[in-house]
Amino acid sequence: MIIKTSEFVTSAVKKDQYPITMIPEVAFVGRSNVGKSSLINSITNRRRLAKVSGTPGRTRLVNFFLVNGEHHLVDLPGYGYAKVSKKEKEGWGKIIEDYLYMREPLKKVVLLVDCRHKPTADDVIMYNWIKHYGYEVLVIATKSDKISNNEKPKSKKVIKETLNLKEEDKLVFFSSLNKKGIEELNEEIFGNLNK
Repeated sequence: MIIKTSEFVTSAVKKDQYPITMIPEVAFVGRSNVGKSSLINSITNRRRLAKVSGTPGRTRLVNFFLVNGEHHLVDLPGYGYAKVSKKEKEGWGKIIEDYLYMREPLKKVVLLVDCRHKPTADDVIMYNWIKHYGYEVLVIATKSDKISNNEKPKSKKVIKETLNLKEEDKLVFFSSLNKKGIEELNEEIFGNLNK
């Protein structure tokens, strides 16, 4: 799938601020420094659609973007950033959980993990949340340019085992730097949302 248009729609912190629409949605979630904004900018071919910050934990809102006039891409707050208060962390968790809870247009959740490291306890909790709410999940292992092809099978095994991925869950390696396989990735993300 080729993304021709993408535009910012709105930011929200609670349900009554979400767009009232039945346009199919795919949500992106991951740790604060996993490269979520860079990935969103790569797949939409827009350099500044999602704000990339040198400081992790800047996305504190649910951001809605319209892709090709037919899908919403939803950027959820990053989680797991250590340098914020416990109360703030709980606030982000509530924002994410509120969005996942009975969001009818939501068809798929893309969970980002860093391919160089074992998924964290927060990643496991997030994966279990996604499955608990019954959404299809696609796991993207980011920063794949940072490891060699020989290291990928080991990384894949660690991610699958740590998250306890189910048979139907897909795991894809991707680098926002070299963008290899971008069209195939977009097909994985958006291809069957209208079913």
